[in-house]
Amino acid sequence: MTRGRMGVWLAALCALVAGGGHAMSIAAPWDGQPQWWLQLLAMAVLVRLVDGASSVRMAALRAFAFALAWLAGIFWWLFISLHVYGGLPAVLAVLAVGSLAAALALYYAGAAALARHCRVQNAVLRAGLWAALWTLAELCRGLLFTGFPWGAAGYAHVDGPLAALAPWIGVYGITAVAAFVAALLARLAARAPGAGRVGAGVALLALAGVAALLHWRAPVDAAPAMSPPLTVSLLQGNIPQDEKFQPGTGIEQSLLWYGQQLQQSRSPLVVAPETALPLLPEQLPLGYWQALQERFATGSQTALVGLPMGSMTDGYINAAVGFQPGRPAPYEYAKHHLVPFGEFIPPLFRWFTELMNIPLGDFRRGDVGQASLVLGPHRLAPNICYEDLFGEELGARFIDPAKAPTIFVNMSNIGWFGDSIAIDQHLAISRMRSLEFRRPMLRATNTGATAIIDAQGRVTHSLPRLTRGVLTGEVRGRSDITPFAWWVSRAGLAPLWGSALAVLALALWARRRAP
Repeated sequence: MTRGRMGVWLAALCALVAGGGHAMSIAAPWDGQPQWWLQLLAMAVLVRLVDGASSVRMAALRAFAFALAWLAGIFWWLFISLHVYGGLPAVLAVLAVGSLAAALALYYAGAAALARHCRVQNAVLRAGLWAALWTLAELCRGLLFTGFPWGAAGYAHVDGPLAALAPWIGVYGITAVAAFVAALLARLAARAPGAGRVGAGVALLALAGVAALLHWRAPVDAAPAMSPPLTVSLLQGNIPQDEKFQPGTGIEQSLLWYGQQLQQSRSPLVVAPETALPLLPEQLPLGYWQALQERFATGSQTALVGLPMGSMTDGYINAAVGFQPGRPAPYEYAKHHLVPFGEFIPPLFRWFTELMNIPLGDFRRGDVGQASLVLGPHRLAPNICYEDLFGEELGARFIDPAKAPTIFVNMSNIGWFGDSIAIDQHLAISRMRSLEFRRPMLRATNTGATAIIDAQGRVTHSLPRLTRGVLTGEVRGRSDITPFAWWVSRAGLAPLWGSALAVLALALWARRRAP
């Protein structure tokens, strides 16, 4: 596989196929579910390819091919928003998605190059080095240039044996452990010396024991940590995306349907998705805004509605507005983690946005750790669109247990990406947040997946995608603080950065001391 031109091309093909399998492991195209075993298998193939590379450059190229196929396979649906709804020519849309995947793949090429450069002989340290480098690459992808960690390897394990680690180390920690396991499996499959195989086998058995222990001791639905049940209604309008912001069609449909449901709902909490009302309050029909305020000014019901807020003077925000009795003014949550090109235009890229028909704007960022919406014993923490992708930012709300959220509420519009795997991938992301914080997640979306996720990451209620309907069910909040919530609220992701860099430093030191 590493000799001659045929071997070079065969290795590249294997890397591309493995990368495609890695993409499918996050949400399989046949059922939309994560496939943890496929993630481990795909990465083990990559480790073997990198270990067998004849040079550092070859190792980097193989990892680049793997990551290119994986990332393009993960977010290919960006093409839909760029071409179908944005009006960008198909060729340019393909180039844009491919360029993004290629740029992000460089992180993993660098990780593989360093792994090949170190050439650690000890099987366990070698696997630890691979896990550290892969984690550093994932952290860079998730944090630099606003961050886009969509499809991180850990999301494949929301249903697997490693899911028990989520409330301890979060998705990046699971990613590191998965990379460690994959490297050990690759070592076992290689024609390695007996001692190397024994060490890898012992490490795998030890990890299996830890996972089993954590599953056995995993938090359960204990009454002292739970709030009383709350009945909720989640609205899914299924407004066509190409009409959503058009006067005379989508805007009127949105205002009519969501207005009716908000007026008719009898649940203690009703939630409408991101930009369910696609106009500023002052742009709404005469009396519409006042009618909403009056509807929830008395009684015992609360509504949480997505719409733009602000002014030319103060700036505009992508907001979640809460109406409830006893409040002199509506509750307001401002989206913090904005989408590049969708909610703000990066410097020097105005020319790109002018090619597109998507309504763009420079929104103002909300603060990290904004106050929750209090509803009796419940504290509701809204997050909008892909904000639930950034667990470290959601974790900032947990530094004070007395004010920590008891329930997450995600309000999204994935209609930009059609009937694609993006819907399933986003559901897996929300489920991982529930596992990390042991909090239920309410998902109100325009086209799906509208769902209720319990504190164990299980979907208990859901609506079919691309349908119009109201999902009603019960949810129980929690007030206990997981280890992950405790440390990420105080230190962010610094412990993961530090641990990964420490392993890298150890590997470099071992290489210098090697004869």
